[in-house]
Amino acid sequence: MDTNTDWAYRVFEPHGSEGWRPYGSDPERWHGAITAPDTDEGAKHAIGRIIGDLMTEWERNGLSHAMHVRVFLWHDETGEMKDPDFIVEVRPRTDFDVG
Repeated sequence: MDTNTDWAYRVFEPHGSEGWRPYGSDPERWHGAITAPDTDEGAKHAIGRIIGDLMTEWERNGLSHAMHVRVFLWHDETGEMKDPDFIVEVRPRTDFDVG
């Protein structure tokens, strides 16, 4: 029997010595919920969709590289942020050839 889970997510960016803050000029854009299968693959699918959306926005804004962000994902049982079930960190590439 296939069941679905509502995964809540938030995206954060580094903010110096203050730690992490909500990502972007419109932080409401980068938190919400995604419904995906109730499996580890479902969580990977949800994170992949979020990162795909981020990469599309970066490309649309003319950024040729990824920004440094963290995506927090957790089962959305209460709608409140709690300890995440998954954290994925996206960092810009640093192994490019300067020449």
